[in-house]
Amino acid sequence: MTTYYQLLDLSADASAAEVKRAFRREIARYHPDKVQHLGREFQAVAAGKAAALAQAYNTLSDPSARVEYDTALGGTDAPSAFGATSYEGPGGPSGGRTGEWPRWPGSGTSTSTAANGAVFAQDRAGAPDVARKAALVRFRQAVESEFGHFEEVPLFGFELVAIPKPPMWTLRQPPRILGRFLTQIDGPAVMDSWGMACRMKRDPKRDLCVFVMAPAVAPAGELASAIAEQERRPMPAGGKLVLIPVNSKSWSADVPPDAPPVVKSLLARLKS
Repeated sequence: MTTYYQLLDLSADASAAEVKRAFRREIARYHPDKVQHLGREFQAVAAGKAAALAQAYNTLSDPSARVEYDTALGGTDAPSAFGATSYEGPGGPSGGRTGEWPRWPGSGTSTSTAANGAVFAQDRAGAPDVARKAALVRFRQAVESEFGHFEEVPLFGFELVAIPKPPMWTLRQPPRILGRFLTQIDGPAVMDSWGMACRMKRDPKRDLCVFVMAPAVAPAGELASAIAEQERRPMPAGGKLVLIPVNSKSWSADVPPDAPPVVKSLLARLKS
């Protein structure tokens, strides 16, 4: 099984600085600019590998998450960076198939001692990899179509964190876009996603649009109540945070009234 350490070519005692250097080295190989000339299949492979690298970095660069991962890794059912088997990719020992795809966190981590490693168990018990991969690739393509080039940064719990570059002809800063895929969106998932999004440093010139996607979505009233509860909590200074629960089967969503126009534009791209 491929561990996060093996994925980043690191030893188990690597320092935080070594983790960061390794992530930057590896992620550079899968930047959209370097694979845009390849076919869709290979672009999807690159997107999946980049997401797995981001998850490895998120885990190993977060002290508490790393402790949980190391604890789980020391067990008999050690988690893999690519789920059940190592990734082979086109032309590998799997006979040209794309292999197993990375599995991401489900609905966040637990802080209790008894729950050490629970988030990694959720990875294995999450939505089917095929559905997850398809949704994330589609979301990434929608963001790329909307903004063109963007900076991508890691943030624990999110598969895509995009910071679009403003157009040359305007000083207006486009919002930052966060994407997360779950098995189900309900009140606790809203609270969990909101809390993790708040860990990102706020920018007074940019809103933060958090797209939470899942094939199963709780009733709109429950989600609206959960979002309203989070909005009443004290927030760090900066642009507003807007959370959009999205049904990944139909790509439908109840867009908050204060959402930037780009939210509707992205949803239209996802549906098209």
